[in-house]
Formats: sequence, C-alpha cells, structure tokens
Amino acid sequence: MPTAFDPEEVLRLPLMATLGTLSGDGAPCTAPVWFAWEDGALWMLSDESASSARRIAADPRVSVEIVDYDNAAGRLRHLGLRGRASVEPMDPALFRRLLRRYLGPAETWNPWFIEHVARIEDPSGRLIRLVPESTFTNDVSYFRTGPDLAPPR
Repeated sequence: MPTAFDPEEVLRLPLMATLGTLSGDGAPCTAPVWFAWEDGALWMLSDESASSARRIAADPRVSVEIVDYDNAAGRLRHLGLRGRASVEPMDPALFRRLLRRYLGPAETWNPWFIEHVARIEDPSGRLIRLVPESTFTNDVSYFRTGPDLAPPR
C-alpha cells in the first residue's frame, strides 16, 4: 500500500526531474532537467531556443516527475507536479544557486562547462517556472522489505 510523504523531502535533494510538455499536435514530450525549489515554485533551466520553452509558450500545461530511488536502501519515492508553467527571463543569482545544488561550490565548477554550456550571463538564457496546481506523492520504499518492515514515518 503506497503512502504519502512531505514533498519538501524530495524537492530539497539534487535529483533529476523529468519535464513533460505538449507539442503543437498534442503529443507528449519529456526532457530531463535540473531544478531548484524556491518560494513555492519549481525553477528549471532553459534558453530562448530550447524546444521545451517553445512548447510551454504555445501551451503552458506541464507535468514534472521526480523520483528518489536507492535500490540498496530500499527507497522509492515519486513526486508528481502538475500545472501551467511560464518561461521567465534569466535570473543569474537563481541560476548560480541551481548550479551549486548539482555542482557544489562555484570554485570547483569546470570552466569549460560554465563558458560553453551553462553561460550564466547569456541574454538568451531562460528559466521555466512552475507553481504547481496539483501535487501527488507515492512512497513504496518498503518494496524490498514489505510494509511490515517499512521504516517508521
């Protein structure tokens, strides 16, 4: 029997999320994204030419799936978010905080990655913002032990 958990437990971890958008013909499209959770919104990296940003501009309905999985520990938690996203101008300070989540302190970042991929100060940079209209959780972390041996919540 799956159980719920506090979404903040997963949102504060540097996990990969999957962003789901809709193409012009209504076909589902997904993309892995890094994210930050700040002030009740999920922020994801993008730029003005990215296909996800273009699809959101045309149809803002999105889903985001985040999975916290550790087979050895028997942890399997799924967080789903739904709502209407927006494409926002780049906020370099937020972008740096997001990168720090995944890459650690700025002084350890690969200069090539920052210059050629991340491009923090690039005027074409964008952030995708989602304030979830609905959230759901599913914790089946007892899949290795059974519900009688599940850790107390």
